[in-house]
Amino acid sequence: MRKQWLPAFILLLFSGCVTNPLTGKSTMALVSNNELLASSFQQYDEFLKENTVVSGTAEARLVEQVGARIRGAAEKWLASEGRGDYLSDYQWEYKLILEDTVNAWCMPGGKIVVYTGILPITLTEAGLATVMGHEVAHALLNHGQQRMSAGVLQELGAVGLSIVTSEKSPQTQQLAMTAYGAGSELFGVLPFSRSHESEADHIGLILMAIAGYDPEESVPFWERMSSQSGGNPPEFLSTHPSDTRRIGDLRRWIPEAKEKARLLGS
Repeated sequence: MRKQWLPAFILLLFSGCVTNPLTGKSTMALVSNNELLASSFQQYDEFLKENTVVSGTAEARLVEQVGARIRGAAEKWLASEGRGDYLSDYQWEYKLILEDTVNAWCMPGGKIVVYTGILPITLTEAGLATVMGHEVAHALLNHGQQRMSAGVLQELGAVGLSIVTSEKSPQTQQLAMTAYGAGSELFGVLPFSRSHESEADHIGLILMAIAGYDPEESVPFWERMSSQSGGNPPEFLSTHPSDTRRIGDLRRWIPEAKEKARLLGS
Protein backbone atom coordinates (compact mmCIF):
# COMPACT_ATOMS: atom_id res chain seq x y z
CA MET A 1 0.00 0.00 0.00
CA ARG A 2 2.88 2.34 0.77
CA LYS A 3 4.28 1.88 -2.76
CA GLN A 4 0.89 2.42 -4.39
CA TRP A 5 0.11 5.63 -2.49
CA LEU A 6 2.98 7.86 -3.65
CA PRO A 7 2.48 7.55 -7.46
CA ALA A 8 -1.24 8.20 -7.04
CA PHE A 9 -0.48 11.29 -4.96
CA ILE A 10 1.96 12.64 -7.56
CA LEU A 11 -0.51 11.99 -10.41
CA LEU A 12 -3.24 13.86 -8.54
CA LEU A 13 -0.93 16.81 -7.87
CA PHE A 14 0.11 17.29 -11.50
CA SER A 15 -3.26 16.55 -13.11
CA GLY A 16 -5.19 18.98 -10.91
CA CYS A 17 -3.64 22.21 -12.27
CA VAL A 18 -4.88 25.08 -14.47
CA THR A 19 -3.19 28.15 -15.99
CA ASN A 20 -4.43 31.58 -14.91
CA PRO A 21 -4.80 34.00 -17.86
CA LEU A 22 -3.73 37.07 -15.85
CA THR A 23 -0.48 35.65 -14.49
CA GLY A 24 0.33 32.74 -16.81
CA LYS A 25 1.01 30.66 -13.72
CA SER A 26 -0.09 27.06 -13.28
CA THR A 27 -2.11 26.70 -10.07
CA MET A 28 -3.79 23.91 -8.14
CA ALA A 29 -7.39 23.13 -9.04
CA LEU A 30 -8.29 19.98 -7.13
CA VAL A 31 -11.77 21.46 -6.53
CA SER A 32 -13.82 22.37 -9.61
CA ASN A 33 -15.02 25.94 -10.15
CA ASN A 34 -18.52 24.60 -10.89
CA GLU A 35 -18.75 23.34 -7.31
CA LEU A 36 -17.03 26.39 -5.88
CA LEU A 37 -19.19 29.01 -7.61
CA ALA A 38 -22.48 27.28 -6.81
CA SER A 39 -21.49 27.13 -3.14
CA SER A 40 -20.26 30.72 -3.23
CA PHE A 41 -23.51 32.10 -4.63
CA GLN A 42 -25.56 30.22 -2.04
CA GLN A 43 -23.39 31.37 0.85
CA TYR A 44 -23.50 34.97 -0.37
CA ASP A 45 -27.29 34.98 -0.52
CA GLU A 46 -27.46 33.53 2.99
CA PHE A 47 -24.99 36.14 4.25
CA LEU A 48 -27.07 39.00 2.83
CA LYS A 49 -30.20 37.66 4.51
CA GLU A 50 -28.43 37.51 7.88
CA ASN A 51 -26.82 40.96 7.72
CA THR A 52 -27.93 44.56 7.17
CA VAL A 53 -27.45 45.62 3.56
CA VAL A 54 -27.11 49.38 3.10
CA SER A 55 -28.88 50.66 -0.02
CA GLY A 56 -29.87 53.98 -1.48
CA THR A 57 -27.14 55.98 0.26
CA ALA A 58 -24.23 57.82 -1.35
CA GLU A 59 -21.84 55.26 0.14
CA ALA A 60 -23.82 52.30 -1.22
CA ARG A 61 -23.96 53.89 -4.66
CA LEU A 62 -20.21 54.51 -4.52
CA VAL A 63 -19.57 50.82 -3.77
CA GLU A 64 -21.68 49.86 -6.80
CA GLN A 65 -19.97 52.45 -8.99
CA VAL A 66 -16.44 51.38 -8.04
CA GLY A 67 -17.40 47.72 -8.34
CA ALA A 68 -18.74 48.26 -11.86
CA ARG A 69 -15.55 50.05 -12.91
CA ILE A 70 -13.34 47.29 -11.50
CA ARG A 71 -15.51 44.71 -13.28
CA GLY A 72 -15.11 46.64 -16.52
CA ALA A 73 -11.34 46.72 -16.01
CA ALA A 74 -11.25 42.95 -15.51
CA GLU A 75 -13.31 42.37 -18.64
CA LYS A 76 -11.10 44.71 -20.71
CA TRP A 77 -7.90 43.06 -19.48
CA LEU A 78 -9.12 39.52 -20.09
CA ALA A 79 -10.46 40.45 -23.53
CA SER A 80 -7.02 41.79 -24.43
CA GLU A 81 -5.59 38.37 -23.51
CA GLY A 82 -8.15 36.60 -25.71
CA ARG A 83 -9.95 35.25 -22.62
CA GLY A 84 -13.20 37.17 -22.60
CA ASP A 85 -14.92 33.89 -21.74
CA TYR A 86 -13.12 33.64 -18.40
CA LEU A 87 -15.85 35.55 -16.57
CA SER A 88 -18.81 33.87 -18.26
CA ASP A 89 -19.95 32.15 -15.05
CA TYR A 90 -19.51 35.23 -12.84
CA GLN A 91 -22.60 36.80 -11.27
CA TRP A 92 -21.32 40.18 -10.07
CA GLU A 93 -22.82 41.88 -7.00
CA TYR A 94 -21.46 44.74 -4.89
CA LYS A 95 -23.05 45.23 -1.47
CA LEU A 96 -22.32 47.57 1.42
CA ILE A 97 -22.91 45.96 4.83
CA LEU A 98 -23.63 47.93 8.00
CA GLU A 99 -20.90 46.73 10.37
CA ASP A 100 -17.90 48.30 12.11
CA THR A 101 -15.55 45.60 10.83
CA VAL A 102 -12.64 47.08 8.89
CA ASN A 103 -12.78 44.68 5.98
CA ALA A 104 -14.10 43.78 2.54
CA TRP A 105 -14.15 40.55 0.55
CA CYS A 106 -15.00 39.03 -2.79
CA MET A 107 -16.21 35.45 -3.05
CA PRO A 108 -15.48 33.28 -6.10
CA GLY A 109 -17.75 34.38 -8.92
CA GLY A 110 -17.70 38.15 -8.21
CA LYS A 111 -19.79 38.39 -5.03
CA ILE A 112 -18.42 41.44 -3.22
CA VAL A 113 -19.02 42.80 0.29
CA VAL A 114 -17.68 46.06 1.71
CA TYR A 115 -18.22 46.79 5.41
CA THR A 116 -19.08 50.35 6.45
CA GLY A 117 -16.24 50.12 9.01
CA ILE A 118 -13.61 50.38 6.30
CA LEU A 119 -15.00 53.55 4.68
CA PRO A 120 -13.37 55.98 7.16
CA ILE A 121 -10.03 54.49 6.06
CA THR A 122 -10.66 54.32 2.32
CA LEU A 123 -11.71 58.01 2.51
CA THR A 124 -11.74 58.52 -1.28
CA GLU A 125 -13.12 56.73 -4.31
CA ALA A 126 -9.58 55.73 -5.26
CA GLY A 127 -9.05 54.35 -1.76
CA LEU A 128 -12.17 52.23 -2.14
CA ALA A 129 -10.95 51.13 -5.59
CA THR A 130 -7.71 49.95 -3.96
CA VAL A 131 -9.70 47.72 -1.63
CA MET A 132 -12.16 46.41 -4.20
CA GLY A 133 -9.45 45.87 -6.81
CA HIS A 134 -7.54 43.77 -4.30
CA GLU A 135 -10.59 41.69 -3.38
CA VAL A 136 -11.69 41.15 -6.98
CA ALA A 137 -8.14 40.07 -7.79
CA HIS A 138 -8.45 37.27 -5.22
CA ALA A 139 -11.46 35.96 -7.15
CA LEU A 140 -9.91 36.36 -10.61
CA LEU A 141 -6.79 34.56 -9.45
CA ASN A 142 -8.89 31.65 -8.13
CA HIS A 143 -7.33 31.94 -4.69
CA GLY A 144 -10.37 30.32 -3.08
CA GLN A 145 -9.97 27.31 -5.34
CA GLN A 146 -6.25 27.13 -4.59
CA ARG A 147 -6.75 27.31 -0.83
CA MET A 148 -9.35 24.56 -0.92
CA SER A 149 -6.99 22.49 -3.07
CA ALA A 150 -4.17 23.13 -0.61
CA GLY A 151 -6.45 21.87 2.16
CA VAL A 152 -7.06 18.69 0.17
CA LEU A 153 -3.30 18.21 -0.24
CA GLN A 154 -2.71 18.85 3.46
CA GLU A 155 -5.23 16.16 4.35
CA LEU A 156 -3.73 13.75 1.81
CA GLY A 157 -0.28 14.45 3.22
CA ALA A 158 -1.50 13.53 6.69
CA VAL A 159 -2.96 10.29 5.33
CA GLY A 160 0.31 9.52 3.58
CA LEU A 161 2.32 10.18 6.73
CA SER A 162 -0.01 7.90 8.65
CA ILE A 163 0.63 5.14 6.11
CA VAL A 164 4.40 5.65 6.18
CA THR A 165 4.57 5.55 9.98
CA SER A 166 1.97 2.81 10.43
CA GLU A 167 4.60 0.31 11.60
CA LYS A 168 6.12 2.73 14.12
CA SER A 169 5.17 3.04 17.80
CA PRO A 170 2.08 5.11 18.72
CA GLN A 171 4.39 7.71 20.31
CA THR A 172 6.42 8.08 17.11
CA GLN A 173 3.25 8.34 15.04
CA GLN A 174 1.91 11.08 17.32
CA LEU A 175 5.17 13.04 17.20
CA ALA A 176 5.27 12.74 13.41
CA MET A 177 1.70 14.02 13.03
CA THR A 178 2.33 16.92 15.44
CA ALA A 179 5.45 17.95 13.57
CA TYR A 180 3.64 17.64 10.23
CA GLY A 181 0.76 19.84 11.43
CA ALA A 182 3.06 22.58 12.72
CA GLY A 183 5.39 22.38 9.74
CA SER A 184 2.69 22.41 7.08
CA GLU A 185 1.14 25.47 8.73
CA LEU A 186 4.38 27.43 9.20
CA PHE A 187 6.09 26.48 5.95
CA GLY A 188 3.07 25.75 3.76
CA VAL A 189 -0.25 27.40 4.64
CA LEU A 190 1.06 30.74 5.96
CA PRO A 191 3.51 31.46 3.10
CA PHE A 192 0.80 30.30 0.65
CA SER A 193 -1.61 32.87 2.12
CA ARG A 194 1.04 35.61 2.12
CA SER A 195 1.80 34.97 -1.55
CA HIS A 196 -1.92 35.23 -2.32
CA GLU A 197 -2.16 38.59 -0.58
CA SER A 198 0.85 39.96 -2.46
CA GLU A 199 -0.49 38.62 -5.74
CA ALA A 200 -3.88 40.26 -5.08
CA ASP A 201 -2.13 43.55 -4.26
CA HIS A 202 -0.26 43.36 -7.57
CA ILE A 203 -3.19 42.41 -9.81
CA GLY A 204 -5.58 44.66 -7.87
CA LEU A 205 -3.29 47.64 -8.48
CA ILE A 206 -3.36 46.97 -12.22
CA LEU A 207 -7.16 46.59 -12.15
CA MET A 208 -7.67 49.94 -10.42
CA ALA A 209 -5.35 51.62 -12.94
CA ILE A 210 -7.22 50.09 -15.91
CA ALA A 211 -10.47 51.23 -14.25
CA GLY A 212 -9.18 54.82 -14.44
CA TYR A 213 -8.01 55.32 -10.86
CA ASP A 214 -4.56 56.62 -9.91
CA PRO A 215 -2.57 53.63 -8.54
CA GLU A 216 -0.48 56.10 -6.53
CA GLU A 217 -3.51 56.40 -4.23
CA SER A 218 -2.99 52.80 -3.06
CA VAL A 219 0.01 53.84 -0.95
CA PRO A 220 -1.72 56.39 1.32
CA PHE A 221 -4.61 53.96 1.76
CA TRP A 222 -2.30 51.21 3.04
CA GLU A 223 -0.46 53.75 5.19
CA ARG A 224 -3.80 54.60 6.81
CA MET A 225 -4.52 50.89 7.25
CA SER A 226 -1.12 50.42 8.86
CA SER A 227 -1.76 53.24 11.31
CA GLN A 228 -5.17 51.81 12.17
CA SER A 229 -3.90 48.26 12.72
CA GLY A 230 -1.46 49.25 15.45
CA GLY A 231 1.21 46.83 14.26
CA ASN A 232 1.23 43.31 12.86
CA PRO A 233 2.61 39.98 14.07
CA PRO A 234 5.99 38.91 12.62
CA GLU A 235 5.55 38.33 8.89
CA PHE A 236 6.54 34.66 9.02
CA LEU A 237 3.68 34.04 11.48
CA SER A 238 1.10 35.98 9.52
CA THR A 239 -1.22 35.29 6.62
CA HIS A 240 -0.45 38.78 5.27
CA PRO A 241 2.77 40.51 4.23
CA SER A 242 4.11 43.10 6.67
CA ASP A 243 2.83 46.63 6.10
CA THR A 244 6.33 47.81 5.18
CA ARG A 245 6.76 45.08 2.58
CA ARG A 246 3.27 45.63 1.18
CA ILE A 247 3.75 49.38 0.72
CA GLY A 248 7.23 48.89 -0.76
CA ASP A 249 5.87 46.37 -3.26
CA LEU A 250 3.05 48.71 -4.29
CA ARG A 251 5.49 51.54 -4.97
CA ARG A 252 7.53 49.18 -7.13
CA TRP A 253 4.47 47.98 -9.10
CA ILE A 254 2.90 51.41 -9.77
CA PRO A 255 4.82 52.09 -13.03
CA GLU A 256 3.76 48.68 -14.38
CA ALA A 257 0.11 49.37 -13.50
CA LYS A 258 0.19 52.75 -15.24
CA GLU A 259 1.78 51.25 -18.33
CA LYS A 260 -0.78 48.44 -18.51
CA ALA A 261 -3.60 50.98 -18.26
CA ARG A 262 -1.99 53.07 -21.00
CA LEU A 263 -1.66 50.08 -23.33
CA LEU A 264 -5.35 49.25 -22.83
CA GLY A 265 -6.38 52.84 -23.49
CA SER A 266 -7.51 53.59 -19.94
